[in-house]
Amino acid sequence: MSVHRVRVPELAARLVLGPQEVRHLQVMRLRPGDRVQVFDGRGGEALADIAELEDGRAVLTLDLDAGAEDGAGDLGRETPQPVTLAVALLKGDKLADVVRAATELGVARIQLLVTAHADAREIGAQKLVRLRRVAEEAARQSRRRVVPEVQGPLPLARLTWEGRLVVAHPGAEARLPDLLDWAAPLTVLSGPEGGFSETEIAGLLARGAVPVTLGPRILRAETAPLAMLGAVVATGV
Repeated sequence: MSVHRVRVPELAARLVLGPQEVRHLQVMRLRPGDRVQVFDGRGGEALADIAELEDGRAVLTLDLDAGAEDGAGDLGRETPQPVTLAVALLKGDKLADVVRAATELGVARIQLLVTAHADAREIGAQKLVRLRRVAEEAARQSRRRVVPEVQGPLPLARLTWEGRLVVAHPGAEARLPDLLDWAAPLTVLSGPEGGFSETEIAGLLARGAVPVTLGPRILRAETAPLAMLGAVVATGV
């Protein structure tokens, strides 16, 4: 039987939850005495029992002796090295769709970017909060222990990375699966509908980025990053 999951700020013997988490418990029709799986979004995970549940407040007690019962031991699989998705700002709900799927595919961080041909130049504070909630919910549903960081937009020229950066670019010959050896962290870079400008590509290559092909077809801006991450995940299993 599947155990419901709850995000908590930290793992402690006694956990007090606020209104947002309580609503989640109530929607799941949980009651005092029921068992849940708690995770802190940074890799920590444990089983807990609901001791109290009322409007706006709940108390959980951590089961320190449960260990890996109920499948808890194999739920935290992450990629061998952390993967960052760097993605240009997109219009409408496209970013939320990308954040949700990227979380399910195992990224550790999502960096939003402003590029020359980006569909948008900025996002509001509330939209950034919403994207972070999307990542949290996707992590809960996909049974990950880690919630990816969603970082506010910065200009492409200020993007830095650790390890290797690969960028989707028409005309490139290298295939992403052929480049992965998991010896260092990986950043996957995907552009806007209009692609990167020649100046942007030249600047990236000068800094060591590796261009990769996504095949003979033209992919939409919200599809390309997920195609790249799918290839990454397939090699990291």
